[in-house]
Amino acid sequence: MKKNLSMLALTGALALGGFLGYGLNERSAAQQSAAVVTPASTALPTAQTQTGATALIPTADNGRARTESEANTVQLVKARQNGLVYISVTEKSTATPQAQLRQRLQEQFGQQFNLPDDGNSGTGELARGTGSGFFVDTQGDIITNNHVVEGADTITIRLHGSKQTYKAKVVARAPDFDLALIRADGLSSDRIQPMPLGDSDKLDVGLKAVAMGAPFDLDFSVSEGIISSLERKVAVGTKEIQQSVIQTDAAINPGNSGGPLLDSAGQVIGVNTQILTGGIGQSAGVGFAIPINTVKKLLPQLQAGNGQVLKTPSLGVQFTDLSGLSPEVRQKYGLPANGALLQNVFPNSPAAAAQLRGGSNNAIQDTNPATGQTGAISTNGDIITAIDGQSVATGDDLQRAIISKRLGDSVKLTVQNGRQSREVTVTLSAFNFPANPSAQN
Repeated sequence: MKKNLSMLALTGALALGGFLGYGLNERSAAQQSAAVVTPASTALPTAQTQTGATALIPTADNGRARTESEANTVQLVKARQNGLVYISVTEKSTATPQAQLRQRLQEQFGQQFNLPDDGNSGTGELARGTGSGFFVDTQGDIITNNHVVEGADTITIRLHGSKQTYKAKVVARAPDFDLALIRADGLSSDRIQPMPLGDSDKLDVGLKAVAMGAPFDLDFSVSEGIISSLERKVAVGTKEIQQSVIQTDAAINPGNSGGPLLDSAGQVIGVNTQILTGGIGQSAGVGFAIPINTVKKLLPQLQAGNGQVLKTPSLGVQFTDLSGLSPEVRQKYGLPANGALLQNVFPNSPAAAAQLRGGSNNAIQDTNPATGQTGAISTNGDIITAIDGQSVATGDDLQRAIISKRLGDSVKLTVQNGRQSREVTVTLSAFNFPANPSAQN
């Protein structure tokens, strides 16, 4: 399958060796607004501009002149810094997949990220990591990245301006979106200052973007830039499905994971999650944030999660992206230019219930350039060419369409096999895949 941004290293942005960055019911607007409460005292001073937009009112500090942009940034930071959360996690074992990911990233980032040994790991290394988060309601719910807390034995948080730490627990995780919700024990209500959530569907390229977090374990740091693109799609979550993200040139580095990306009104517009490093292990001016509207859709389920992992709908298939095959190969086997060529339809899956068919002839021998392993591609399976009337140009289109649905939804697939085409209705459910099948949905 073709992958975007294949020439540069895409890594999760968690500090000190870092973690690798990775059924979703869209709730009503009333539910979303009820889930996020912002005290009036945290609102920034604003005024209406000539265009009708809301802007912060510039102020002077002890007689020092400041530009309007500087005043805006200073006020934004002062108003929101107490809603930022510094997160530290530890694992007892370095043998877990998450700890091994940290080790690989530690080696990539260089020796400056050597981790101390507390004598408990048995391997001369303590599995530790840090990240960021932010309050989203007055009950003390904290949003962060799933890769910040997944697999952690202990989670502690610290607030701005205080050295006191609090134990925290995971309320729920949404690994396919790289999001998690945690809550701290013993945190008094007066210490909780939720950040208001904006609307990521109303952004424009060029608007100010302010990132807050703990890059390289430098807790409560701020960087500023702009929204660089709203057309970017990168692999997010455990299934590495290409999803829409906000691109920013505000410096995001290991440790910013889970921290907020804010607009000039002090509203959270995204959750910082990944950086494009160019192989240097730190910010190259290209950072990515999960749009805040994704968080708002998931928040009611996360808040009611009780430690659970939120499931996303699946077809239960393994496929080959036809757009990744050469024209000569497609012509030889009579395959269309685009679509998802089914290799396996797993038993007891939604696709199996709808009688979709995988391939069996192993006609094409294929070598994975990343691993050097040789496998076979069957050409006689069903080809999904459209979903709900929208064409499937690449396999990523199919994955994005499915993950945006809710458990129990039905989708209509246009399926081709040879010269025959048919419509198939599939009712979606959660499905547990066998270990390590590639290009799945």
